Amino acid sequence: MKVLKFGGSSLADAPRYLRVTEISMDTHQTDGAAVVLSAPKGVTNALSLLCEQAAGGEDFQPLLDKLNDTVSGIANSLNDELEGFEYNRVIAFIDSQLAVLKKHLQGINLLSVAPDNVAAGILSIGEYISVTLFGAILTAKGVTNRIIDPVKYILADGEYLDSIADVSLSKARFTDVPVDGSEFLIMPGFVAANEEGQKVTLGRNGSDYSAAILAACIDASCCEIWTDVDGVYNADPNQVEGAVLLDKLTYQEAMELSYFGAKVLHPKTIGPIAQHHIPCLIRNTLNPAAPGTLISNEKSEKWTSVKGISQLDNVTMFNVAGPGLKGMVGMASRVFEVMSNANISISLITQSSSEYSISFCIQSKDANKALNLLEDAFALELQNQLLDPIEVRNDLAIVTLVGDGMRQTKGLAARFFNSLAQARVNNVAIAQGSSERSISTVIETKRAKKAVKVIHQNFFSDRHTIDVFLVGCGNVGSELLAQIAKQQPALLARNIQLRVYGMANSRKLLLNSQGIDLSGDWKAALESAREGLSVERLDQFVNDNSLVNPVIVDCTSHEAIANQYVDMMESGFHVVTPNKKANTSAMEYYRKLRKTAQATNRQYLYETTVGAGLPVIDNLQKLFSAGDVLHRFEGILSGSLSYVFGKLDEGMTLSQATKTAKQNGFTEPDPRDDLSGMDVARKLLIMAREADLALELSDIEIESVLPPGFAETCSVDEFMTQLPELDEAFAARVEDAKSEGKVLRYIGSIEDGKCKVSIQAVPPSNPLSQVKDGENALAINSDYYNPIPYVIRGYGAGGTVTAAGVFADILRTMPWKQMAY
Repeated sequence: MKVLKFGGSSLADAPRYLRVTEISMDTHQTDGAAVVLSAPKGVTNALSLLCEQAAGGEDFQPLLDKLNDTVSGIANSLNDELEGFEYNRVIAFIDSQLAVLKKHLQGINLLSVAPDNVAAGILSIGEYISVTLFGAILTAKGVTNRIIDPVKYILADGEYLDSIADVSLSKARFTDVPVDGSEFLIMPGFVAANEEGQKVTLGRNGSDYSAAILAACIDASCCEIWTDVDGVYNADPNQVEGAVLLDKLTYQEAMELSYFGAKVLHPKTIGPIAQHHIPCLIRNTLNPAAPGTLISNEKSEKWTSVKGISQLDNVTMFNVAGPGLKGMVGMASRVFEVMSNANISISLITQSSSEYSISFCIQSKDANKALNLLEDAFALELQNQLLDPIEVRNDLAIVTLVGDGMRQTKGLAARFFNSLAQARVNNVAIAQGSSERSISTVIETKRAKKAVKVIHQNFFSDRHTIDVFLVGCGNVGSELLAQIAKQQPALLARNIQLRVYGMANSRKLLLNSQGIDLSGDWKAALESAREGLSVERLDQFVNDNSLVNPVIVDCTSHEAIANQYVDMMESGFHVVTPNKKANTSAMEYYRKLRKTAQATNRQYLYETTVGAGLPVIDNLQKLFSAGDVLHRFEGILSGSLSYVFGKLDEGMTLSQATKTAKQNGFTEPDPRDDLSGMDVARKLLIMAREADLALELSDIEIESVLPPGFAETCSVDEFMTQLPELDEAFAARVEDAKSEGKVLRYIGSIEDGKCKVSIQAVPPSNPLSQVKDGENALAINSDYYNPIPYVIRGYGAGGTVTAAGVFADILRTMPWKQMAY
């Protein structure tokens, strides 16, 4: 015979009762069935709230009427569906139960409290109504059935509202229960009786436990727990995208997962079925074809090491510490005896090797009671300062990694804690059992969801996530968004999930917890946004949505944004930018950026600050990390000036060339930023600092294309109007160079620790004479590259190549990880 348990979600309405009937009748025809039922969905919560309302002096009649409508409505629907349904008997039973309920509520109202023994009877009303409905369905279908009242059969000990069954004594009471399949057995879950024969309950959601008890008492061949999910997942699928359905769990693994918060399993359920070696199958009422998860002595052949991650919320940690603990025999036993006598369950225990402190975790609902009892029990030690004041930490959670094969796999603990570090989570306490089947950490509740997501990603998924927040939606930013949208299929094919969760301009910030639709009109959405950009707001959004790998991409040229990079990294963001302002700020800030990136384990990536899409910075860093030393550098570092000076060769005037470059998107929005030489100077300074030269921007000698003071204070349009005034003089310089067989180029150089940016006339023999049309070229002479320089050359202007370089940097923020287990 098999035991089948159906929870409240499987009994929400008449159609679901009928579906449960079909499932269980199929089993009964082949194996014989004993069905354990919860209350209809929402009924137990309503009964609990009715007790609270009555005790609080509130008007409970509206909720009582709603409860009547719910259960009577199921009966009415079943009567319409089934011929021969014993409607009058069922309604009479419901009416009698609710009449007794009303009398109890009136009494609670007078007492202003719901005694536990009365509450136990009230909270179990839903289960008795449920089995009455189900029995009437079976009778209407001509199936012989028998309702087993657990008050007569299951003996339990403990509190009225949270008792533990004595399986061996209960089993002796089942001698008159037929287990040959001649009768369809039905039992309300959640209910038992104490030694006095009084009704008690087995704790909220205790119907799973009831099913396990019944399975043990009748020696069932299997215990099936039917719920609203396909089985046990390796993490909560409501919180972790990509949570994996487990095919098998051992009893020990299931015990660990259920104890530490796996919602599909009740912590008490595994004990009886493990003790009697009864297989337990978790299945989905809404998807009966799904194979489910088998809990037995069989080990999974698919998941051989780590099986799952669980999260237990609403945890409070106590720390009992002081000189009186060290070497004092019996202090630990006194602490735990206090908890035991109060029936307070301890979830986790740690003790310092110095014996100075003992820490343990309990459910937060028991925290005040536990503190009062401990202070009473150790009043003398506290008064004489043998113990420090008892420390209580609230708002904690326990995150646990579970798997039978963990003891045979080296490095799992390291990966577990590396994952927590990646999620920027601090460990409050750590515990690992001697079986090495699980390892647990106590962390802040607000960090738990993110921690579980990162751990799951590192242990069970090959998918990388990148959570982008774009600042600056101009030329480069818009092109970057277009490239991200275009590359989505290719990224997903490589198991990369890149979503843009936020974008901002100088006035507005747009955020979307599902990711912004880049194929839609994001510009209009940004324009209609109502809040402004701040690191604090982005940090709050990341925490609220438990984002794993947040990256801020700064595609502006604003110094104010660059000055916030340290705050961004300290808040947990990687920073990717083509903005040169941060790396060319004061040397103190330059060094602080790198120290912060290292201290926070965040990436600070700025490849596009020098060569747009060319790998300049990356190659320099590799060379210098390998011990190379820079001797001399010479190059064309501005794609816009490369374009402008190349057009001068072709006969264009300075103003014409500048206008064309601006129209093609090669220059900054204000071409004076390019023509002044300051942009090249900043790039040169970045290269010099990468070569470990401690220089400031003021140390660079700059020859501007523009005369001193030319059109400095006017608008961009006015500047472009005035620029032709320089055409004649500049044409003369071009002709002078041409008369010598040379061409003008705008060149940056580093030599003997000095940096210079200038207009130079170079002969055809100089490789830089051929660099134009937006190309960049860099020649590096060093210890390793001498006398022939290391040359990097390629297209270096325009939003497309810059955006591509930024995109490449974004992809570099993915953390490295091993294969999933």
